[in-house]
Amino acid sequence: MNSPNIGVDDMDFRILELLSADGRSTDVALGEQLGLSSTAVARRRKILEEAGIITGYRAQLSMDALGFSGVVVVMIELRSQAEQHLNEFESEVIKCPSMSYCGFISGDTDFMLIVHVSSLDEYDAIYRKELSSLPHVAKIRSSFILREVARRTSIPIIFERGRTAGSRRAR
Repeated sequence: MNSPNIGVDDMDFRILELLSADGRSTDVALGEQLGLSSTAVARRRKILEEAGIITGYRAQLSMDALGFSGVVVVMIELRSQAEQHLNEFESEVIKCPSMSYCGFISGDTDFMLIVHVSSLDEYDAIYRKELSSLPHVAKIRSSFILREVARRTSIPIIFERGRTAGSRRAR
């Protein structure tokens, strides 16, 4: 259930904000920061997990440190947007080991992918072996990220809106 109407209050948003900054925070540490018991934090966290608001906890990897300093935004246009073609493309693109993100988008392009590479030569190999062999592809456009300006693990407006909504509910 991913409904915004599950009764997420200001304290839940504060828990989410702290967890988004440090997913390894214990219930005890969160409770100390929030003035709650660890039991209350654990209960709230479990509700947020069961509601599908918290979908997991994972390590953030440094792609640079792992040798994948190149990031390529790949825009793919299909020959047709027939449901069968979309499904066939999607079932194949998820098998591409170099792809970290794929989204079906609006506009004059059908899919946007994010690919991490160690070099231009590596991207050339990925383009030839993975991307150009995907079914129903009409056009591939690639753009290389020259400099990362910002990367967020969570979006501040979520918590701003949450606090505002929580304040309205508390009245």
